Amino acid sequence: MVMQNVFNRLKEGCVIPAHPLALTPQNKLDERCQRALTRYYLAAGAGGVAVGVHTTQFAIHDPKVGLYEPVLQLAAQTALQAVQSGKFEPPIMVAGLVGDTDRAVREAQLAVRLGYHLGLLSLTALRGKSIDELIDHARQVAGVIPIMGFYLQSTIGHMVLPKEFWARLVEIPNVRAIKMAPFNRYQTLDVLEAVAQSGRKDEIALYTGNDDNIIVDLATLYAFRTEMGETPLRIVGGLLGQWACWTKRAVENLDAIKDIRRTGGPVPPEMLTMAAQLTLANKAIFDADNGFAGCIPGISYILKRQGLMSHIGTLDPADRLSPGQTAKVDDIISWYPHLTDDEFVKAHLDVWLAR
Repeated sequence: MVMQNVFNRLKEGCVIPAHPLALTPQNKLDERCQRALTRYYLAAGAGGVAVGVHTTQFAIHDPKVGLYEPVLQLAAQTALQAVQSGKFEPPIMVAGLVGDTDRAVREAQLAVRLGYHLGLLSLTALRGKSIDELIDHARQVAGVIPIMGFYLQSTIGHMVLPKEFWARLVEIPNVRAIKMAPFNRYQTLDVLEAVAQSGRKDEIALYTGNDDNIIVDLATLYAFRTEMGETPLRIVGGLLGQWACWTKRAVENLDAIKDIRRTGGPVPPEMLTMAAQLTLANKAIFDADNGFAGCIPGISYILKRQGLMSHIGTLDPADRLSPGQTAKVDDIISWYPHLTDDEFVKAHLDVWLAR
């Protein structure tokens, strides 16, 4: 019953922030700020959180770092405490899974023990493997935890996954969602078309991870010609690094899009204007001009500005702000303040930071 409720809510569509990692200046886990972030997301109306994903820093999966279990456990405990307060519904908990099959299965087993509902399956460690090998890997992990397929942009994952892969992946019964984040229209359509042709469109929740095209992804009604006739599809929600900040606005935007879907009304021109402004913001935050080198610290910079993080730190020294990046982010905040949720954060920050 619990899992069916999770799947129903997943299919309805929600905001799932990709949870960042809060570190002290000594590169230790900052538990106070880490808890504050989880509380912020739930208070903002997010329907779930994704932990151990790219925005959480893939380095936490390294056993030498030793942060994967503590970070997942802290998010699960904080979410449970929030639910027990009576103010929030149980969030959908998504755990990032990486590595070869043995490692991904172990991480999936840990995630299940900690109360996570879905595993976001990264295939980066299997780069160069055949489609048969990728599908076998996914099938074994799906035997442990329901999985969300993941198309990571090739700039980071260095993989292009053909439509044949997606057509076969969606045949695995325990694939319950897909996050599309190739930052590429053609590749996004490959996934959508594979789902449309699978006959499982009502069983697989489609989530955008295209931080460069969020609003348009969500507002578009897709339709594909299949053997079953014309098959309409919606991308129902998002699991996004961009939504790790300004989350209250993300929830408001998705709610507005859901209202448009319900009424069958047109997408207002001002929403499309805002969509382009949000893409401009993402360009600065994710450091697109420099191959996304400053993506993770760019998100942390905004959260630090808001007081939700005390330090902009990364475990991988290669993940650092690019020269001039913070000035670009500052300009975006100054020029497009309606994209931010600074006032919401300011009003509740003390409560979220309380032990």
